[in-house]
Order: sequence, then structure tokens, then C-alpha cells
Amino acid sequence: MGMDKPAWVKDKKVAGDFEVIRTKPYDDYKDHRNDDGCYTLIKIYWDTHEIGVAICDYQHTILKEFRGGRANDIYVAIFKYNDEHKKNWFRVLDHAAYLGKELKKAELCLALGVEYIQE
Repeated sequence: MGMDKPAWVKDKKVAGDFEVIRTKPYDDYKDHRNDDGCYTLIKIYWDTHEIGVAICDYQHTILKEFRGGRANDIYVAIFKYNDEHKKNWFRVLDHAAYLGKELKKAELCLALGVEYIQE
């Protein structure tokens, strides 16, 4: 083992090849990889106090829209639908992580009453 186990996991077993991996800064533009499954548009509906996520194909057709008041409820519904209907919308894990990050940001904007701008 190349590195000692961190104290916060001292009571856990670790793999024989365990290591701590230090992250590097991620550049949203330079390091971005396109997901050819779909792209998403996120909008706040102030009148109903909801967040909407439109799933779009690359012919710019909106395939589905998911709405809800909490980020977690929305992304769970999206990924559950994606799996149950074998849609394969999210082929790049970065894209799924991005959706979670943006939904949490939209949820915070909704709670604070401030404008949401999708990155």
C-alpha cells in the first residue's frame, strides 16, 4: 500500500491497491467531453416553484421534460426513466455529474429567489 489509510476510515478495510488520488483542477470548457446521447436544458418555473429539465436530441428536438421542486427528485426520475425505457441518454458519466451539479444550483436559486443561469 503506497499510502497510509486516512484516519476518517480507520475502522474500514481497504483494497490491496488502495491509494489516495489527488484531483487536478477541472476546466469546464477545455476538459469537457460531449455526450452523444442527449443534451439538457434546465429552467426554473417561478409560477409553480419547480425546476424543469428538458432532454433534447442533437436535432434539437425536446424528447421529454421532467419537473419537480428538488434536484434529487428530478435526477432520480430522469435516470430511472432512462434505465426503465432503455434510452441511453447519458453515455458519459461527466454529463450525469454535470446534470446533478446544475440541478442543485437551480434548486438553490429557486430557494433564494435568484436568477438561474445554466453553464
